[in-house]
Amino acid sequence: MFKRDKQLTITRTLNDKELAALREPRNDLVAERPVGEDRYELLHGPFSKYERTISVNSESKEVNHVHETFSWRLSIPFWGVFFSFLIGKSLPKRSKPWWAPPDRLNERSAKVLGILACVQVIDGYLGSVITQTITFAADEFDHSSSAQGITLAVVRVGVLLSLGVLVIADKKGRRNVLLLALVLSIITTALGSFSSGLWFLGSTQLIARGLTTGMGILIGVIAAEELPKGSRAYGVSMLSLSAALGAGISVWVLPIADLNEKGWRIVYLVPLLFLLPLIKVTKNLPESLRYQANSKTLPKNPSKSSDENEPFVNRRLFLLASVGFLLLIFAAPASQFQNDFLREYRGYSASGITAYWLLTSTPAGIAIFLAGRFADTHGRKKIATSGLLGGTLFIVLSYYFSGILMWTSHLFGAVLGSLTVALGVYGPELFSTNRRARSNGVIVAFSVLGSATGLLLVGSMTDFFNSYGHAFSITAVGPVFAAVLVMLKFPETAKIELEDLNPGDVRPENDGD
Repeated sequence: MFKRDKQLTITRTLNDKELAALREPRNDLVAERPVGEDRYELLHGPFSKYERTISVNSESKEVNHVHETFSWRLSIPFWGVFFSFLIGKSLPKRSKPWWAPPDRLNERSAKVLGILACVQVIDGYLGSVITQTITFAADEFDHSSSAQGITLAVVRVGVLLSLGVLVIADKKGRRNVLLLALVLSIITTALGSFSSGLWFLGSTQLIARGLTTGMGILIGVIAAEELPKGSRAYGVSMLSLSAALGAGISVWVLPIADLNEKGWRIVYLVPLLFLLPLIKVTKNLPESLRYQANSKTLPKNPSKSSDENEPFVNRRLFLLASVGFLLLIFAAPASQFQNDFLREYRGYSASGITAYWLLTSTPAGIAIFLAGRFADTHGRKKIATSGLLGGTLFIVLSYYFSGILMWTSHLFGAVLGSLTVALGVYGPELFSTNRRARSNGVIVAFSVLGSATGLLLVGSMTDFFNSYGHAFSITAVGPVFAAVLVMLKFPETAKIELEDLNPGDVRPENDGD
């Protein structure tokens, strides 16, 4: 998809010293090797094809008229059009642009990240449909905030299904399990459009959410296993942006709910439009390099794997699971009940809710990108802690305010809260390849337990206090404790190979670093 070659010619006049510098092979956005006089080809970079040629017409000493021509084809599927534009702007500068990953990607890792980003878009959409539509479904079926909270909590039980998916992925490989979960989750979500009550909607979403949860974890695991050590958080941030795009699409189509009492059902059918294009894109997704390298060392009985007997492994699992629980006890209801708060307490229509989400949350995309980059270059812990504390404070305030103060508080909360993307890379980093997926499944299970707990607490406390603000002030204790754990107990993993973090693993021979 989008395999057309791009070409760029730059004409300039250079002195002899500048010309000599231009003739040096590049090692910035791309690494080159000379293959002839004034001709260079790809040594390392995110291209499936690359060539640079120089043509010189020397008018006199120190005056050289130079034509420098670039020809390239990115290995990034679907997103190549956007990145080709950025690369075309950056190639003449012979320096690494601000938007590029700290550690350069090679052809394979760029292709894999691009494919995963496509899958993550639909995963983000599927994971947000119940959030966006539960208040409209509850209106049609005449249910209260407590009923919404119970339904949303029950949906979280689907994490048990995701655990099964992840155990299979550790035993049989990442790729095929991911693609099967993708197809089944789209179909199951579409069934929700035929709901006869909250119980039917909750049942279909329980299965779909379990599959999408497994998908999301596998996407992060594959990315960590494919990307270079200095760009893992960058990859997580790009995938988070893709998930946000998918969630944003569900917001864009939400105004359909204003057209009719049953209009919200259409939101559940939209993913069917993505099914065939996604199958076409994902057919080029390879099996993870690190899974292939370590699959020969898989223990016959994973429960007796030697690394499970190492105390630091269990300590890592406990820390990550605790932080997931503490964060989601606040973050899940803060997201899930946002639409109900805007409709019932601020009188917003579906179109008004869409405008609110887009205008207050879109700027967070920039923060997500920067958080991933800074987490790779400056470390994970400070970035994540800032997001936990700052994001929580402003989100709580947004549930007390109205008007411009509410919008501003939510904007700051979304921007600062997006810094917690730095936490997302810890799960794939801190466990060996042979147990990476299922360990992350356990972490997510505890996160979901925190999510369900938070939904039940906030739903009940809101009915009791008649105020979302009071309910969120109480549950905000969770992310504050999580921030303390991150600062005091978490290791720093930036710029460290996965095999150094997990000494029992085998490093693949061609990992692209």
